[in-house]
Amino acid sequence: MSVRAGIIVTGTEVLTGRITDQNGPWLSEQLLELGVDVAHITICGDRPADLTAQLRFLADQQVDLIVTSGGLGPTADDLTVATVAEFCGRDVHLDRALEEHIAGVIRRWRPDTVDLDEGPTRIGIRKQACVPAGATAIPPTGTAPGVAIPATAGDQPLPTILILPGPPGELQAMWPTAIASPAVADVLSRADDLQQETIRAYGLHEAELAETLRRAEESVAGFDALEITTCLRRGELDMVTRFAADDSATYGELLAFLTEHHGRQIFSTDGSTIEDQLIATLDGRLIATAESCTGGLIAARLTDRPGSSAYVMGGVVSYSNDAKSDLIDVPAELIASHGAVSEEVAAAMAEGARRRLKSDVAVSTTGIAGPDGGTEAKPVGTVCFGVAIEGRPTYTITRRFPGDRERVRSLTTTAALHLVVGQLRRDSDAS
Repeated sequence: MSVRAGIIVTGTEVLTGRITDQNGPWLSEQLLELGVDVAHITICGDRPADLTAQLRFLADQQVDLIVTSGGLGPTADDLTVATVAEFCGRDVHLDRALEEHIAGVIRRWRPDTVDLDEGPTRIGIRKQACVPAGATAIPPTGTAPGVAIPATAGDQPLPTILILPGPPGELQAMWPTAIASPAVADVLSRADDLQQETIRAYGLHEAELAETLRRAEESVAGFDALEITTCLRRGELDMVTRFAADDSATYGELLAFLTEHHGRQIFSTDGSTIEDQLIATLDGRLIATAESCTGGLIAARLTDRPGSSAYVMGGVVSYSNDAKSDLIDVPAELIASHGAVSEEVAAAMAEGARRRLKSDVAVSTTGIAGPDGGTEAKPVGTVCFGVAIEGRPTYTITRRFPGDRERVRSLTTTAALHLVVGQLRRDSDAS
């Protein structure tokens, strides 16, 4: 890659896990779209020595751009600007215009603030309005401005450094202005035109894909120009490939090679998710869920995105046998005869949910997620599914999933979505 970057996420609350880092992944995605390869994402606490160590590490890696997030507030532990300025050997000065801009923001947000002229609030404003010599201040989207420091030449050259606020909303709102600042724009002007493509597969093991990629390396000309990473997540195998625009034909050959060998397992070559495909295959129909062992996880996946009310009618978590009978009309004698974990009960659950929730499609799960409750006939990980679609017989299947309770529930949820898509497509193909 022609341009490389490193990201430093600061904040003891992130380092200790009290807050999940949202900025690192978001920044990495944005930089990739601009043709910049992110070599490292690091997290450090609110300690100047630790931040300096991360800056030195990334500078030693000869990255072209360092992006930091966090540590720009008015309190004593917000030390990013001062620490970066010292690392770059630059003095800081008070930007009077920036000081008044921040004060104006606070006046609009908190008109009852009484110590804007003097006192702790004014001291905090001045702290935030200090800018390293030769740097460009980026107007705040909250109260904290960003800072862009150009690269430094010399015996120990330093990369361009972009300092951004920690709150994700403020950082993301500031991003367009930040990348247009002269120092950052100069770095980005040297970036390649990178492309990224994602292939998603279900039922394909990592070892199988690895073997196919080894064979592709021998068969696909220019294979080394492709940067390939794989990730197994929630039972699906994602393969992300990055390459320069000039190598798009090589990627096309690889895609054809993979499709030839794993066409049955590959369900997406354009980055679309199984949720995307479920919405498309519903084609205006409404879906409902009846869940036992998954406890509402399928409904959560279906309703994660805005606008899901257009296709999701609702869901029932019928965990107990009584709930199965009372809420979705599963006959008690059916449960007594076949057991709660059975395809007969899964079918009745799906049919009951479809009737009760007045949907066109319903999917059900009933199983043993563990760690207890398994038997020799129905061990932990056994799950029965039902897919009820208006106008056709209900489809049922039993699967066995490995792992602990969390993994069994996660794999079951993904399997349910794939089963629904498969059954809807079967109807579509038949017509």
